[in-house]
Amino acid sequence: MAKGYWVSVYPAISDPARLTAYDKLAGPAVQAGGGRVLSRIPSRGGRVVAHEAGITQRVVLIEFDSFEHAVAAYESEAYQKALMALPDGVERDFRIVEGID
Repeated sequence: MAKGYWVSVYPAISDPARLTAYDKLAGPAVQAGGGRVLSRIPSRGGRVVAHEAGITQRVVLIEFDSFEHAVAAYESEAYQKALMALPDGVERDFRIVEGID
């Protein structure tokens, strides 16, 4: 079964302190849905090199055992509550993608 991934890129974060409130709710919701954070840069000291239209802002990659698990975690009550805490001043490009078997 192909894995599922959440891919989030944050082109603009106007209030990093408020983003922390989202993180505190989103982390447990992701874990409860079976998600594993593979990368969260640059906030964890990871390195990034941007090419073409790429940006060096925050990038988050989370792996799930399946695409269906990734979708279910996003639709969960716990994650929907986390989304309500996401500040208005955060621009985010979020996708759920299916991996290759």
